Amino acid sequence: MVAAVLLTSCTGDTTSVTESSVTVQPTTSSSSTSTTTTSTTAPTTTSTTTIPVVSVSGRVIDQGGEPVPRAFVTMAETVAVTGPDGWFSLEVTSPTTMAVSKPGWSSTELAWSEETTFYEASIEPVTIRGLRVSAEAAQSDDAFARLLELAADSAVNALVFDTKTEDGVVLYDTRLDVAHDIGAVSVFYDPAVRLAQAHDHGLYTITRIAAFEDDRRSRAFPDEVLVGTWLDPTSEGARRYVLDLADEACQIGFDEIQFDYVRYPSGRAAETSGQRDLTQDQRLEAISGFLAEARALLHPQGCALSAAIFGIVSSFPDDQGLGQRPEEMSAQVDVISPMVYPSHYSPGWLGFSDPNEHPYDVTADTIGDALPRLHETSGLRPYLQAFWWSNDQIRLSIQAAEDAGTGWLLWNVLSNFDREALPSDDEVGS
Repeated sequence: MVAAVLLTSCTGDTTSVTESSVTVQPTTSSSSTSTTTTSTTAPTTTSTTTIPVVSVSGRVIDQGGEPVPRAFVTMAETVAVTGPDGWFSLEVTSPTTMAVSKPGWSSTELAWSEETTFYEASIEPVTIRGLRVSAEAAQSDDAFARLLELAADSAVNALVFDTKTEDGVVLYDTRLDVAHDIGAVSVFYDPAVRLAQAHDHGLYTITRIAAFEDDRRSRAFPDEVLVGTWLDPTSEGARRYVLDLADEACQIGFDEIQFDYVRYPSGRAAETSGQRDLTQDQRLEAISGFLAEARALLHPQGCALSAAIFGIVSSFPDDQGLGQRPEEMSAQVDVISPMVYPSHYSPGWLGFSDPNEHPYDVTADTIGDALPRLHETSGLRPYLQAFWWSNDQIRLSIQAAEDAGTGWLLWNVLSNFDREALPSDDEVGS
């Protein structure tokens, strides 16, 4: 008998799979008895059975024929991860149907054939168009049902839930004892219930986790504080807490984990935090290093990873003192979501005395600035303003995103969305 033990090791963007075989030599005995009482025992014989190993390799590409890195290729419970060139290889003892997937992308299956050991699979990113679900909307059956109805009657195919707010409040009954111990838990909704409803409607689900601004944790662990209610992004305790919440959210069933407030503070807090004494490289390393840890934790579980960033950093070459730049952050995440809220842009931006009155132009400009700066493995999905605007203005901002070929997420603090602001499937070509 041969017992095959599959060992998976990860290094960087690739996963190698090796097989270790343990061979057990069975002992068989037979006896013959003569007409007398004398018996003889045949000598022990040994045999070795070897299970054949099948080597499979191939490449995962997108619809344009470009390689797709960080895709998962699974066959008979053996998993390989494609490298930067989209290539993979694996060894199995019982070849079956091959499944190819990547968080936030379509998936496909390929039938195994004895005729070939090389496979090419094509997948493509899913264009996400989503609505923000406030804690209050997640709590209310009626309000949540209305969001489901809006999605069913429009091009919306995703919902963005909060699980940890910028105040540090954890909105569900987490299993993390420390969150309960520091008084961070305030149960608004059961995410498992809401996710089941969303998935039943065919919706992609994202959870937004505020990372480093956290009033509850900062009061309980002053040694982790950078300034005020801001945790130090280099604090191991602060990072572990956020990662543990992200890990739990992935296990609960969210399709994508999105970090917000994944930066150093801005405004007055930045003046006294000491962050400006750091070099830009130090700030960037703190933030991108955290995201790299998150990727290593979440991708193997099948969860996509994204980060919300200040819209302004898309249009300036430096990190604006925040530790955020599209180049470094997009190398670690699947999607970057700049917050494109023209009402927050200063007078004179793009020559407009009131940028808020120019939803299409400001949105298009920010997206245009961000796209060329993304790592090749990442996509763009901006947060768009859905407050202080008419339905027509919201639609103009959405149109700018659609024209650029990106998805979009609408932000409204109370999840007050009007059907007339939302395009239909036909309008976006879904």
